[in-house]
Amino acid sequence: QVQLADTGGGLVQAGGSLTLSCAASGHTSSTYAMGWFLQAPGKEREFVAVISWIGGSTYYADSVKGRFTISRDNAKNTVRLQMNSLKPEDTAVYYCAAAPYMSSMYYDNTFYNYWGQGTQVTVSS
Repeated sequence: QVQLADTGGGLVQAGGSLTLSCAASGHTSSTYAMGWFLQAPGKEREFVAVISWIGGSTYYADSVKGRFTISRDNAKNTVRLQMNSLKPEDTAVYYCAAAPYMSSMYYDNTFYNYWGQGTQVTVSS
């Protein structure tokens, strides 16, 4: 089992920045890809970014490219999502997720088998 604890959400004005963190514990050797998803009220969960633990390959949703950066700290089993130039439409609950391998299906939430509890990000206009 792997436990994920995602933190760092909050209220920020448009144009501001936030950094989300996801700490992984438990059988972390079984995780290979770590991703972030967002879910706005009444909408489906959407892919934001993903990073592989080894090699550090990253992929981003088009909507966040150039604004968000995903990074990892292998020694601390932590993945971060640096969010800059935030927009009101970024408002959502953000979830970190873990998968046992990296795949071309990284954008699909069913690819991930472990999830954090979510952290609320609210961007005011």
